[in-house]
Amino acid sequence: MVAATVREWHDEEGWGVLDCPATPGGCWGHFSTIETAGFRALTPGQRVELEWEAPGFPQDGYDYRAVRIAP
Repeated sequence: MVAATVREWHDEEGWGVLDCPATPGGCWGHFSTIETAGFRALTPGQRVELEWEAPGFPQDGYDYRAVRIAP
């Protein structure tokens, strides 16, 4: 896992974009990959640990997709 920063997060839609040097252009993240109990959401500017993949096709326009996000 690598350190990342939440660029934007959409609570109502359950997804957002995270930035780290390993994922140029941003990494798409879904609430289901956030490792926490209860309501899963992030805040822009929040620092997190990120595990990602490059699925071979864009996810909502992003080349990278989060598989684990640890606040």
